[in-house]
Amino acid sequence: MSPEPVRRLSDEDLSILALESETVAGHTCKVILLDERIDVTLLRASIASRLDRALPLRLRLAEVDGELWWESDPELDLDAHVVVDDDSEPLDAAGLRGAVAEAFRRRLDRSRPLWRIELVPRLADGGSALIWSFHHAVADGSTMMDVAQAALWDAAPSGDGKSSRRSPAKPPKARPDRGGAPRVSRVPLTGVRVAAREVPNLWQRSPFDGHVDAQRSVALVSVPLDAMRQAARATDGATVNDAILTVVAGGLRGWLELHNGHLGSVRVKVPVSLHGIATAENGASEAGNRDSFFCLDLPLNPADPLARLRAVRRATRVRKESHDAQQLDAFMRRLGRVPQLRRFADRVLTGPRSFAVNVSNVRGPEPPVRVLGATVTGLYSLAEIREHHALRIAVVSLGERLNFGLTADPTLLRDVDQLADQIRADADALVARVQYV
Repeated sequence: MSPEPVRRLSDEDLSILALESETVAGHTCKVILLDERIDVTLLRASIASRLDRALPLRLRLAEVDGELWWESDPELDLDAHVVVDDDSEPLDAAGLRGAVAEAFRRRLDRSRPLWRIELVPRLADGGSALIWSFHHAVADGSTMMDVAQAALWDAAPSGDGKSSRRSPAKPPKARPDRGGAPRVSRVPLTGVRVAAREVPNLWQRSPFDGHVDAQRSVALVSVPLDAMRQAARATDGATVNDAILTVVAGGLRGWLELHNGHLGSVRVKVPVSLHGIATAENGASEAGNRDSFFCLDLPLNPADPLARLRAVRRATRVRKESHDAQQLDAFMRRLGRVPQLRRFADRVLTGPRSFAVNVSNVRGPEPPVRVLGATVTGLYSLAEIREHHALRIAVVSLGERLNFGLTADPTLLRDVDQLADQIRADADALVARVQYV
């Protein structure tokens, strides 16, 4: 059977693919914790039976008339994509983090679809784990959650009245508290103001700027979603995403204090999913990558997390009301007509003076989900860092938990677990602070 060309790589796909280097792999990772041990043969069989609903799992790179396309692999070898180390000893939390860090060092085989699941069959607590590597060029965080629903999570039993699917975005009203922004039909000409907000701060140095090595370290931390949501709602109508940015700022503040760093501000890049907007405009959901972003200077002062949340809310409100992410997306698409200008803009907007840390947030499953009958007790997302950006933070929800995944270059940031502890402490402080106002 001949491979089937599916679509050309989008500008977003090509930009992400171009980030790969000798030290940057370019893929993302989902860490899925299960309360029981599962069998790898049954896992392969389950995924195989559902591949027709998960096209991204079949996509591999191909060249058609000198251009890169995604084509569908008609003979996907699941033995090569779903693997297990039967000889491994049960892993404790530190051992699992080491296994995840090692997954970032491996390159995905470009002759095959760009994903790999490693089953960790035995954890010290009696459960197991899946380390799911997926190249970011194939799918963004929102698409990945759809793929997990289609090919990995067990179907909800019929008649129980529940579904493990995420609540679908309603196109005209994308959810801003998940990092999104509302649909724009006719946006006033605000390009100059948007450009002024997004232009790199040439005078501001990132604390994570340096030559990135091939080594990786990761940290995982979880906080209660409902408490964060209530804290946000009680503060000038802030969103969950505002609260996430606030506790990231608090974590960075605590970490920099321990390292005698400057406590001014840290510029962060906040990805914004445009899938809902594309669905409203085109009548169908776009696969792959469909997102934009905005940047803001995250205030590390004051120490009071409630005052910081108010400052973050003011900054994000301006960007949402002016539709910065959509304006920037439209601007970059116009630049795509002149490839040299597009490449120049990409270099400028991905440099260390444009932002220091990428902080993404994706909504995960709300009801409990299972894999081969084993309950998913933890879900963490981790994303690859890039040259001159030694830290990246990805957040995903699972039920009533917000889970932070931190990826770092240990040669530039030796104690990423310490930063994770600072984020957890600031989340606790924010919730406590709001309760006593």
